[in-house]
Amino acid sequence: MQRTVKTTFIPKKLTPKQKVKKGLKQWGEVAPYILIGMILVLIFVIYPQIKNIYMSFTKYNLIPGTKSPFVGLDNYKLALIGDEKEKFWLAFRNVILYGVFTIPLGMLIGLIMAVLINSVKKFNLFYRGALYLPVLVDWIVVAIIFIYIFQDGDHGLANYFLLKLHIIKEPVAWLQNTWTANAVIWILGIWKNVGWTMFIYLAALQGISKEVYEAAAIDGSKPVQTFFKITLPLLKNTTYYILINLIIGSFNVFIAVYMITQGGPLGTTDVLQNYMYNQAFKYFNFGYACALSVIIGLSIIILTIARNKFFKYERN
Repeated sequence: MQRTVKTTFIPKKLTPKQKVKKGLKQWGEVAPYILIGMILVLIFVIYPQIKNIYMSFTKYNLIPGTKSPFVGLDNYKLALIGDEKEKFWLAFRNVILYGVFTIPLGMLIGLIMAVLINSVKKFNLFYRGALYLPVLVDWIVVAIIFIYIFQDGDHGLANYFLLKLHIIKEPVAWLQNTWTANAVIWILGIWKNVGWTMFIYLAALQGISKEVYEAAAIDGSKPVQTFFKITLPLLKNTTYYILINLIIGSFNVFIAVYMITQGGPLGTTDVLQNYMYNQAFKYFNFGYACALSVIIGLSIIILTIARNKFFKYERN
């Protein structure tokens, strides 16, 4: 009877010099891929940000050969406490109002839709796709549709139905009044947000174990109790994720305002992005526009820090 002898392979112990060579060889294999990414980020992200901050402290001139004088904090003072403060704070107020009206409603409707779709077995994919469609439709296309719906006079779809139902006696000039024009923009924002919010909530709902609901049913929990005491707490992190993304999105709202009202009437529906765009490409105040972009960025950072301060985000 032959005996088989098992041999154990013992790796050769490397000297410190060999370890360094091996590490450099491994690094050399992956370094090109890492460096390409770092160079692209440096060129297209970091450098433009640094350039933007520098431009915000100057009266920037695009004409070749001309100087761009350094003006310090003048551009920031102009926006916050200077001659442009009324226009700036009006645009800032409109951004806040956009967030106040679109974020809670968008999240609430999206959550309700997600719960309903999650409970439906037949045509689940169809409903999911139909409700997500507004997210895929381009902002410009949707803005044109909304212009037609809320067109002045009795030619607009909204006025036509309201007149037929005798809710109003005369056509409403939706886009000629500050608050009705803002309302149109808010409705568009809600319509665009609901599909994305629904999709994220639906993914989170499908990740909740069925055993949790089975245990709740055994304990005699009713559907409403199960939703408020089990489902909502388990969706806490998802809610925080959606909230911060919608807050950032509200500060970046631009196309809806630019396409539907262009800031009118008389600039009363301007938002920060639209106001900044006009300063840069209509009045060519590039230094001031860069200062506005820095203020917007800092506002988003402050809101994010505040959100993390008041809402603890639990990571798995």
